[in-house]
Amino acid sequence: MTPRINLIGLITDDLAASLAFYRRLGVTVPEDADHLPHAETELPGGIRLAWDTLESVRTFAPDYQPNPEGTRISLAFLCDSPAEVDALYRELVEAGHPGEKEPWDAHWGQRYAVVRDPDGNSIDLFAWQH
Repeated sequence: MTPRINLIGLITDDLAASLAFYRRLGVTVPEDADHLPHAETELPGGIRLAWDTLESVRTFAPDYQPNPEGTRISLAFLCDSPAEVDALYRELVEAGHPGEKEPWDAHWGQRYAVVRDPDGNSIDLFAWQH
């Protein structure tokens, strides 16, 4: 059997804030998950996206320390149009999320922008240009 990706896991300092951020991006997460130590949802295509609090991770990895340099993971969200990239970037930044790179027309044919989620992960927003 060939291994295949099934889950993308995020470790968060504030589960409710992280879930609220991803809900703004259209990810469906049960409302009662905000106060649990672990939450997950299945994305279109069957991949699961999961969140664990730092305390939850330390129940099985007591010495775990978040990377002080930031993370090396990014999640890319496909938008319907270049205008949606601009609007969603603006909405997230106005809601207090750090903008890493304002929307631009990438040379590979996409409208692209990058914001940070509440835990510092890079979140790419993109749409194909027509």
